[in-house]
Amino acid sequence: MLAVLAVCASPLIISYLTYYVIKPEGRTNYGDLIDPRAYPIPDLGTTSLDRKPASLNDFKGKWVMMQISDASCVDACRKRLHDMRQLRLAQGKEMERIERVWLVTDDKPLETMLMREYDGTHMLRVKPEALTKWLPVDNGTTPADHIYMIDPLGNLMMRFPKDADPNKIKKDLAKLLKASRIG
Repeated sequence: MLAVLAVCASPLIISYLTYYVIKPEGRTNYGDLIDPRAYPIPDLGTTSLDRKPASLNDFKGKWVMMQISDASCVDACRKRLHDMRQLRLAQGKEMERIERVWLVTDDKPLETMLMREYDGTHMLRVKPEALTKWLPVDNGTTPADHIYMIDPLGNLMMRFPKDADPNKIKKDLAKLLKASRIG
């Protein structure tokens, strides 16, 4: 009889222990959440590669994955571009809700093969000074070390760590798209 009582009461006792003694961690996201009210998209003076005015605000209504790099796009940059493409594809039927943007921080020409390989990524030129005023960074990192997320309302809302794990980003994206009715 005591064994049956112990088996029946054990879930209740364990739940109280885990809630009051072993506090659960409240964070389930991989990326760093950013207060979106503090980082709306400013006028960055962005242009398309052919020097026509363009803006990140053109993508309002969609989730935007954004990365920053100069035109040389070394290995880390190429990896982020590849990850962004694959992460968008991994969302299946929800992939149309996501746009990919590469902010190029210099005036050098881009490699034609690189542009073809990442066709569908919007490539905009921007002055690096405008980005440093807008994007939050930690000590030891630069804006070019991260992939950023902009919500459909046009606010910066998440930053993924340097050398981020694509599988963890995929889970965050799936949660965002599932929870959001906009975009």
